[in-house]
Amino acid sequence: MIQLSTEICNDFETSASREWIETNGIGGYASSSISGANTRRYHGLLVAATRPPLGRMVLLSKFEEIIVVDGERHEISCNQYPDSVHPDGYKYLTQFRLDPFPVWTFEVNGVEVEKSLFMAHGENTTAIQWKIKQSAVSASPSVLELKPLLAFRDHHHLRHEDEGFGRHYEANENMISIEPYAGMPRLYFGHNAVEIEDQGHWYRDFEYAIEQERGFDYREDLYQPFSLRFDLLTEATVVASTELRDVSDVAKLEKSEKKRRAALIAKSGAKDDFARQLVLAADQFIVARGTDKTVIAGYHWFSDWGRDKMIALDGLTLATNRTDIAKSVLREFSKHISDGMLPNRFPDQGEMPEYNTVDATLWFFEAIRAYG
Repeated sequence: MIQLSTEICNDFETSASREWIETNGIGGYASSSISGANTRRYHGLLVAATRPPLGRMVLLSKFEEIIVVDGERHEISCNQYPDSVHPDGYKYLTQFRLDPFPVWTFEVNGVEVEKSLFMAHGENTTAIQWKIKQSAVSASPSVLELKPLLAFRDHHHLRHEDEGFGRHYEANENMISIEPYAGMPRLYFGHNAVEIEDQGHWYRDFEYAIEQERGFDYREDLYQPFSLRFDLLTEATVVASTELRDVSDVAKLEKSEKKRRAALIAKSGAKDDFARQLVLAADQFIVARGTDKTVIAGYHWFSDWGRDKMIALDGLTLATNRTDIAKSVLREFSKHISDGMLPNRFPDQGEMPEYNTVDATLWFFEAIRAYG
């Protein structure tokens, strides 16, 4: 288990420089910094692969999160704006760990609140839960308020305030859906909130420090359509998905994903915690392409590049005893050989593969040799 201390979590520079990522096996992901502030344009709670493993779109960027304890409001989220960090929720953060999913522990007026997140394997679904640890329950009921911030854009781009952004959403019992632009995926929020409040605000000028360092545009506006209010006497749950997923599905999805990861570790034969973490990290790069498997060359922005894939195949699959995956990857790329060349990459928008690497085919034969 990877665990970070209060000293790291309570310092904005150190917590904002450490990132986490959850992947879904089809090219989508959820990712941000430990502090809660997005520092890349690629960060988001649901980055959906609309044409697996590509067509990735940031649908749900993040939540603004407020804990109300004894009638006092505490903002536990965090954002970087021009010349300021607001809110400064990282100051409430006492611990971050991977167990096996990302888990944050906040202390608010003596009440410990635990937040956890995971993605369902094989679908564009992120489940997020907040709960009060029973050993620290306040005498007064605690409330959680969530304000979703939406981007609805290609993950390479940035969102800016747009009058054409469709503000209408549909709300039924424990389910909300919104589709701001025709042709984009509809985003569903399964939830167990006790109250929904219509709002409709643009949050302007988020700054993404890593994009600024890279010399790219780094400011974005995000849209907040409504807020959700939860009674923390029970666990608060939100399922953000491109599919209809109810909160009643979460326990089954979580159990299934833990079982899948445990099976990967058992199959690999990993003997210590460090090796087990490497097995799970390797799995994040293996994704579906059609009926076979492929390898994402790197997060957050790379697609499945042929050269990178063949170089990494041994370590990702053979070293972890996943020979069936190695065979599937080799079979998938063999379908795209042209004039003896292996494609170097598949463009995000689904255009024809690019054949612009001289040694990918040689690495292909080396991967076949290792497999054999």
